[in-house]
Amino acid sequence: MSTFSSLNVHVVFSTKNREPHIMPTWRERFHGYMGGSLKSMGATPVAIGGTFDHVHLLIGIKPSTNLSDTIRELKKASTKWVHDEIRMGAYRWQEGYGAFSVSPGNLETVAEYIRGQEEHHRIRSFSEEFESMLRKAGIPYDPKHLD
Repeated sequence: MSTFSSLNVHVVFSTKNREPHIMPTWRERFHGYMGGSLKSMGATPVAIGGTFDHVHLLIGIKPSTNLSDTIRELKKASTKWVHDEIRMGAYRWQEGYGAFSVSPGNLETVAEYIRGQEEHHRIRSFSEEFESMLRKAGIPYDPKHLD
């Protein structure tokens, strides 16, 4: 028998110290680069969005995918892209990330949420958003480890 799966993950991570480095003038190209990087690692980018200080990814992964390795390599490659293409030597990602499973029936809802990040963050901070995501997913956390 073959292997059949539908493994979708909503991943969120921020810039180091939540510095507002991801500028609208190059954000779309940056997200495109990240999508290409994910494809080269065997993941399927469904939606990529974010604002000045963080990124949201909705990705499909294979059962054999090591998500930690994928995110580590994506952060490494995207940091290099910013250094080389944007010439922003101070650019870094924060350590860690949030990962939330997404059922096939919720894919489009989550994708739309990710595409609407700029509008969404006019009324809600990243910290408020991320804590809400952790609570909804039932993930225990210590607020002092969110900075």
